Amino acid sequence: MLMYMSNIPQKTPSTPLHSVSVAGIVVRDDGRVLTIKRADNGTWEPPGGVLELTEAPEDGVRREVYEETGIKVQVDRLTGVYKNTSRGIVALVFRCHAEGGREQLTDESLAVEWLTPDEVTSRMAEVYAVRVTDALQDGAPRVRAHDGRKLARDA
Repeated sequence: MLMYMSNIPQKTPSTPLHSVSVAGIVVRDDGRVLTIKRADNGTWEPPGGVLELTEAPEDGVRREVYEETGIKVQVDRLTGVYKNTSRGIVALVFRCHAEGGREQLTDESLAVEWLTPDEVTSRMAEVYAVRVTDALQDGAPRVRAHDGRKLARDA
């Protein structure tokens, strides 16, 4: 059975609802990556958040990175699509480069730091660190699923 999302109101929803988020993997010339320590849970992650209904994904990335870090970015390319199967969140992750601004703390970030790839893997949970490592690779965007804690492994 083929299921699809529709803009037509349905009396009984036949399709699952998903939330769409975006994140920016902002890479400096020296290879360091822009990260935040989130204020709500204290975890290290790439900057990002929920895509607004009327917003293009690239616009959402620029907005979220700026709101959380003070850095203005240019979006380079889509590097991955990540599905949180336990929460119904689909994350679109884009590689970006900085175009201006300066690092600043916000209500959403306890810290804003440029980390090395090794620091990323040691500070971030696997489901976020893989987004950075995927973005640092060349090639087609990766498509991955996870349960919010661990990546789903290929069978």
